[in-house]
Amino acid sequence: MQFSDTDRLTGLAIAALLLPTLSSAAEPASVGFDIPAQSLAGALTRFSAATGLQVLYDGDLAQNIGAPALKGNYSAEQALRKLLQGSGLNYRFSNGNTVTLEKAATVAPQSANTMPPVMVNGKVIYDPTDPYNTDYRRSDSFAATKTDTPIMETPMSIQVIPKQILKDQQAIRIKDALKNVSGVFWATDPMYEGFQLRGFQTDGTTTLYRNGLRIRRAQHEVVNLEQLEVLKGPAAAMYGRIEPGGLINVVTKKPLETRYYALEQQFGSYDMYRTTIDATGPINDDHSLLYRFDAAYQNNELFIDKMDQERVFVAPSLSWKPSDRTEINLNLEYQYDTRTSYTGIPVLGNRPVNVPVSRFYGFGTDNDTSVFEKVLVGLDWSHQFNDDWKIQHRFHFYNLDYQILNSSAIPGPVNPNTLTATRLVTFRPIDETDTVATSIDLTGKFELFGTRHQVLAGFDYFWEKAENKGFFRNPAPASHRPVVDVFNPVYGQVPSFAASDFNQFGTFTQSWYGTYFQDQITLFDKLHIMGGGRYDWATRGNGSSTASLEAARTNETEIKDEAFSPRVGVVYQPWPWLSLYGNYVESFGSANTALASTGKPLDAETAQQQEVGFKVELFDKKLLTTVAFYELTKQNIATADLTNPRFSVPTGEARSRGIEVDVSGQVTDGLSLIASYAYTDAVITKDNRGNQGHKLWNVPNNSGSLWAKYSVQESFLRGLNFGAGAYIVGEREGNNANDWQMPGYVRVDALIGYAWNVGQSKVTTQLNVNNLLDKTIYETSAFNGYLTQPGAPRNFMGSIRVEF
Repeated sequence: MQFSDTDRLTGLAIAALLLPTLSSAAEPASVGFDIPAQSLAGALTRFSAATGLQVLYDGDLAQNIGAPALKGNYSAEQALRKLLQGSGLNYRFSNGNTVTLEKAATVAPQSANTMPPVMVNGKVIYDPTDPYNTDYRRSDSFAATKTDTPIMETPMSIQVIPKQILKDQQAIRIKDALKNVSGVFWATDPMYEGFQLRGFQTDGTTTLYRNGLRIRRAQHEVVNLEQLEVLKGPAAAMYGRIEPGGLINVVTKKPLETRYYALEQQFGSYDMYRTTIDATGPINDDHSLLYRFDAAYQNNELFIDKMDQERVFVAPSLSWKPSDRTEINLNLEYQYDTRTSYTGIPVLGNRPVNVPVSRFYGFGTDNDTSVFEKVLVGLDWSHQFNDDWKIQHRFHFYNLDYQILNSSAIPGPVNPNTLTATRLVTFRPIDETDTVATSIDLTGKFELFGTRHQVLAGFDYFWEKAENKGFFRNPAPASHRPVVDVFNPVYGQVPSFAASDFNQFGTFTQSWYGTYFQDQITLFDKLHIMGGGRYDWATRGNGSSTASLEAARTNETEIKDEAFSPRVGVVYQPWPWLSLYGNYVESFGSANTALASTGKPLDAETAQQQEVGFKVELFDKKLLTTVAFYELTKQNIATADLTNPRFSVPTGEARSRGIEVDVSGQVTDGLSLIASYAYTDAVITKDNRGNQGHKLWNVPNNSGSLWAKYSVQESFLRGLNFGAGAYIVGEREGNNANDWQMPGYVRVDALIGYAWNVGQSKVTTQLNVNNLLDKTIYETSAFNGYLTQPGAPRNFMGSIRVEF
């Protein structure tokens, strides 16, 4: 079923949404509670989730206060009284929809009525890891400084995408969530998660970070994702060799002390079925041993003809707290994906060929398959020596086995006379990568001559080895139909390959270690100065052969680089709600694998950035806005040696400058939003191939987004949510030669959902419509070439989630 059969799905989803609405009027005023004894802040968050009410209160009011266990059926007011018993706090109703928590000394007379929807005046206080946390903003981030520094005190632009945004938008890939961040664009094939930030690709287009440690050739499941952190600009001062546009850090869920269970079934267009499980809680009575288990299964066709995919993912984790100052965490991820190989739609003239976005240019047989299997083992531990000093160690081992069992691609543009294209063929049964990454950090706080210091000293190590072998031919052999009519492709059986046919063998190794330091200094509570840097020692090698892997290993050439990457920044807060910031950063970038005429490798790429901006917290710190103005220049890019065409020189340069605006949080009671805008002027400033003055590929001058969700506050419709969003991307160049373009587009999405309580459980039904206006979308070009990846036409996704 190709879910143009949408009437049946829409009717089913609307029925699921209306059923609880019709039945809710008959529900009793009492609610089932099962809240264990814990901090009052945590208990109030659980109370909010059980009643469907939002609880807000003054920031310091609930600090160091415990709440008793609450189990049974109570009205909301009865439950609140029990939770506040012995706390020294009371409440008063300001109007029909508002109640204020206060210390007992200032208690006003209480209403005798049953408690209405609760809105407590003051700062929102939620545990960011709580599964019921509905906030669209986070106040702290790890990625920029490797410490949990408040974003308002961080002199860089950093955006955080909490899991609630992924829930509301039903984002099942990281790229679906990152469309909410300014200046971030997807830039790889469908098997990977690779992006461009501020015009520059992440390393090899596929490098992300997971809990602060590097993973290349990544594809991340979102069921165990806590939040995404996007650091704009060079991050080499903390993370070593990295492309200068920025860094994306995936923060995974950790075990919790409070029991929580969730089961979700999603269903949607193109026979999409996806089931996820999230379970966590204590294993023993003293809560020193905790567990979490996340899993996902997905099976679907795609909007592209002859394509389908299947995923199995499991992620168990354990936390052990032998004392209140020591914590040890162990986590495992296993993922197995199979999907039809796909490379995109070719180019005719200066535009993607005018065919339906569903057109498939592969072989059209069961042999067109890619298999992606990963195993990740992670371990981290920390020990707090005292209230000021802490040591933390992180480690992970990552194994990727990626098999291309048959794939075709069209590397060049369509012949305008014959309307045909030549395609190549790839068969790669062995493509395996092993990665080890580890870091150890010492952080401390102290005061010196009236100034407050937060210091960091650390060391990390990264090692990666990859080997592959298979068959590659351009053009494809005659048996593989090397010439394809782009308006009428012919599909057919493709013969298999034997080991004796293999003609491509490759090896890749890289490693580096670095040491880094950082000091964050606060003066007069308003001025925050950050300074630091890192020294790296890096080695990288590549080998290739048409004969064997052994020959490729023998042919491997090794490149060694070392460099220092400094970073300085300053934040001035004239008022607590306003931060003015600036930074200067230098970056140690990718190794140049090209050779100079002397036979030696070129020097590594470098970059520098200057940035200024401001951050504003509005509506009682519920809404965060960041505005950044930056100029980023990348040097030592390999370009042609005009005197020796077989060699290269490191004189290439590219520059990106622009403005970025990001807004996230809560505007009014029930209204949450996330919005962005980016003006990006990214050009090649020096090049010997004729590209000087050209725009960098896949980067629009203008792009922006706005997503808003409203949770109805009136009691008779409480639990109803609806939302909508628009995503605007301007015209982009398809490659650095600038000889074809991808048209701009506007995509509109919509949401309607309803949540209600059934006993001690919360049930949520939801329907999302993506690309509501059914626009033709080209999301990215493929690797600076002559292929484009289309976006899906109008599609639907429904879900039913049960939490308890």
